[in-house]
Parts: sequence; structure tokens; C-alpha cells
Amino acid sequence: MKKGILITGIHGFVGSNLVQSLGSSYSVYGLDIQFAQKKDLLKTYVWDELADVPDVHTIIHLAGKAHDTKNTSSAQSYFDVNLGLTEKIFDYFLESGAQKFIFFSSVKAVADIVPGEVLTEDDHPDPQTPYGESKLAAEKFILGQELPAGKSVYILRPCMIHGPGNKGNLNLLYSVVRKGIPWPLGAFENRRSMLSIDNLVFIIKEILDGEIPSGIYQVADNEPVSTNELIQLMARSLGKKPRIWNLPKSLISATARTGDVFRLPLNTERLQKLTENYVVSNDRIASAIGKPWPVSARE
Repeated sequence: MKKGILITGIHGFVGSNLVQSLGSSYSVYGLDIQFAQKKDLLKTYVWDELADVPDVHTIIHLAGKAHDTKNTSSAQSYFDVNLGLTEKIFDYFLESGAQKFIFFSSVKAVADIVPGEVLTEDDHPDPQTPYGESKLAAEKFILGQELPAGKSVYILRPCMIHGPGNKGNLNLLYSVVRKGIPWPLGAFENRRSMLSIDNLVFIIKEILDGEIPSGIYQVADNEPVSTNELIQLMARSLGKKPRIWNLPKSLISATARTGDVFRLPLNTERLQKLTENYVVSNDRIASAIGKPWPVSARE
């Protein structure tokens, strides 16, 4: 008999990929703000129907409010969703027959800028945005509850996830390379961790079927890459020659500040995301699983 899995926020980027990867091996149920249109889902419920969801083995809590790069959302709206929904679904988990609860937090619950060379689970959380603060508040709520015997809880802190259906800065980079537009940020050398959806699905499967101890785990590909290297990899995959310009950093920074005022594609927040160092250790989850990741960051 297939294990039952309830995935909240199932219509999102990660949820859609999990359905594709897990649907043939597990009985997948969805919980979202709207009914599913996808035929590959056995059943999708809305939040008001939570009491009607069948018993499952594992709950994967993806639902949440993502970081708004346009800064148009109120701080409270993050807590209403990221904390409020977590409280609701975790209370349900505690009363249900489910054995495992997987909560998708974020590395941003710890730091917007890595305090040292590499971010680890031992770093003291100091989020600087309502998004990160609300994710940390949800973590604290979960950790503050008494866990009944036989239940396990996993708080995952992924870095930027990439794969089919991803929307974000990687798509912007790819569009730039595909159109043959020169990349003007070559003067910025950085190292940044990312997470392939293939590696994430592998980790989820190991948690579902393995004996991974409860805890907080950062999840990332094994090696960081620079933005300049990303440009080169994308160009190679398209059969193009990478066009990277080393324009003065002062000029780029001034342009980004102008983008803040006139809402241009390049603003200071996007510039920071594209050029900052953000290296995340995955040593704890890698040690717990004890198997190689399916793909490298460069692959």
C-alpha cells in the first residue's frame, strides 16, 4: 500500500515538481487556496476542508508567502501566512496519525547576508526582512510544541531552488544569455549556493523512507557557483559564446540606485542578490543521508 502524503501549497513551483516525482510511488493529496486542475492529483482540498483530509503518513508544508522583491506587501501579511498557516497545519499534524512533518523554512530565516564564510545551522538567526522573520517565527512555533512519541519533524532551510517552472533571477540571467545581451556585472566575483529541484526531491524521498533524525537542516547543492560561471554555463548549454563585461562597480551601483527610483529591472536589491556571496553548508543533511547527491550544481 502506498504511503499517503499531504502537500500544502501544492500548486507552487516546488509542489508541482514534487507531484511529478512522487505521484507514482505515493498517494499524494494537496492542500491549497484553490482546487487543483491537474489530473495527476488524487485529491486536492482547500484549507477549510482540512478536517476532511484522509490519514497520511507525512505532511509536507510548502504553503507560504514568498519574499516580495517589489516591497509592496505589509509585514503583517507575511506573519498571517507563514506563521498562521504553519500553526494551523502543525496543530493538525499533532492530532493526526501522520508520523512525519516536513516544514519548508528558508536560509533567510537565519541571515540575509552570511555573517562568515559559510552559513551553518549553528549560526544565530538574525533575519532582516518580514519574510525571514515570519519563517523564523514559524520555526520557533514548531520547536516550542511537545512532540508525541512516534512523530518526527524536519525543518528544511533551502537556499534558492532552481528547476522546471522556476520564476526568478535565474530566468532573468538565462534570458540575457539567450538573447545575446552582454552581462555587465563581470566585475563582481561571488560564490553562491543554490539547490537543484532534483537534489531536493532526492532529499525529500530520503526523509520519507529513511531514518533521518528530526532536526533543522540546511539544504543546498554540494558546491557554490559564481554568477559569472552561471553565465558561462548557460551560454555553453545554448551553444553561444558568453559575453561578460567588466564595467566599473561604481557605475553599476549608481545604475541600480536609479532603478530603485524608476523601478527599472536592475535595482539595489536585485544587484545584491545577483552579486553577493551566500554560501550554505549542507554538511548536516548530507551526513544524515550518507549518499551522494544526484546532480552537481554545474550539471
